[in-house]
Amino acid sequence: MDDRFAAAWRLLPGYLGQHVLLSAAALALGLVISLPLALLAARSPQVRWPALAVASLIQTIPGLALLALFYPLLLAVSSLTLHAFGFGIPALGFLPSLLALTLYSMLPILRNGVAGLTGVDPAVLEAADGVGMTARQKLWRVEVPLAAPVVMAGVRTAAVWTIGAATLSTPVGQTSLGDYIFAGLQTENWVYVVFGCVAAAGLALVVDQLLGLIEAGAARRDRRRVLAGLAGLALGTLAALAPFAHAGAPAYVIGAKNFSEQFILADVIGDRLKAAGAQVRHKDGLGSAVVFRALASSDIDVYVDYTGTLWTNVLNRADSPPRAQMLAELTRQLKARYGVVVLGPLGFENAYALTMTSPRARALGVRTLEDLVPRAGQLTLGGDLEFLSRPEWSAIRRAYDLSFKAQRSYNPTFMYRALEDGEVDVISAFSSDGRIAADHLAVLADPRHAIPNYDAVLLISPRRAGDARLRQALQPLVGRIDVAHMRQANFMVDRDQDKRPPEQAARWLEAAVGLK
Repeated sequence: MDDRFAAAWRLLPGYLGQHVLLSAAALALGLVISLPLALLAARSPQVRWPALAVASLIQTIPGLALLALFYPLLLAVSSLTLHAFGFGIPALGFLPSLLALTLYSMLPILRNGVAGLTGVDPAVLEAADGVGMTARQKLWRVEVPLAAPVVMAGVRTAAVWTIGAATLSTPVGQTSLGDYIFAGLQTENWVYVVFGCVAAAGLALVVDQLLGLIEAGAARRDRRRVLAGLAGLALGTLAALAPFAHAGAPAYVIGAKNFSEQFILADVIGDRLKAAGAQVRHKDGLGSAVVFRALASSDIDVYVDYTGTLWTNVLNRADSPPRAQMLAELTRQLKARYGVVVLGPLGFENAYALTMTSPRARALGVRTLEDLVPRAGQLTLGGDLEFLSRPEWSAIRRAYDLSFKAQRSYNPTFMYRALEDGEVDVISAFSSDGRIAADHLAVLADPRHAIPNYDAVLLISPRRAGDARLRQALQPLVGRIDVAHMRQANFMVDRDQDKRPPEQAARWLEAAVGLK
């Protein structure tokens, strides 16, 4: 069996269980909110229009954006509850995903509920009044049974939407089948991408068929079909959640951003902690702003970040001091402001750098960012998903007055492909990326030092600041990983002919630098 396929199978129980738990909880909460609201909206035109308008408006927000918006909102709420009651609420992972998906599930349930209740034949309602039924009896014995098939059709649609949208919960720290897709896109592991898509689609189809059985039973007043559908959903949910029945609570949560190097380093950290007898859990694919806030609020315990990113995004500094001075200031400020501990640098730098293909750079006579200035008006810049909105790009533009013909954003994997295919002329690469050497790219020098240092550093959350076991397990990583070995590990995942999963590259890196 292919290593990547075998690795995907090993991850399936955990990913599927989390996906089922999230989807089921969101759909259940959506039903609890939407069904009473549908009844109220069916009775009152004054409620109907605003309720349907708001639910429709929510559907216009892209799923990933809706999930991401709940993170800062919950952070603010957590800060308030912490000051008022002495406890915070989790802002990362399950809760923001649950709230966003609940809102996303409401429209089809609400719309079909209103349609089903308002579509009951008036003659039937008049007959119910004629036999002396109370309003409650008429609702439960006449309106609900007649509206049930229409309502169930909405529930089926909501279930499929929710299961599909749950794959987008990975960037806010919730494990799901989307972990396959996000990791696979970044590392060009198409086995993972297809596996995640097929698993999510298969889950949606199974749930849709079981709900369809309930719908058919409701339409035909066949209790056996309804009970069979409910039993299938219950047994399937229990089977998906079975792997968690005897699992102990994880001791350490390891965070990672959404590119290959971070996946590799998260696995290295996990191996060190497992060797020390600890349990670990990963939250991979987090955005730069999200991951640091998650650490500062102790939603994750440890991850690797870069001094330049922390300097510009967290401390909001625009200057670029020498490496040692920047590290010392970061160590002091992060501890004082956020309680975050900088354990130390890993030993390599992953700096932002503008790059071109070597033949293109030679043809244009471009070796530095200053050389690029007179040519930029005829060239297209490609950046990763964050670069064009980051302070580093603003600093480069200020320092060199760069203005490109066009600017485009890509997933990092596709950004390199776009450069290779000639869709863009310049990209924002990373200095420790193995694709620079593999693709024979020319890194443009920065003579005005607009881009700060980007030393990789280990960060520990306030909750774990005094954790001796954590420090002892991770201290050997400090100063141990050089850029050549990191670049080779990245190459194994991103460009090697026999692409390997990040965990295999992590094992190689550990052996290469003497950590095993």
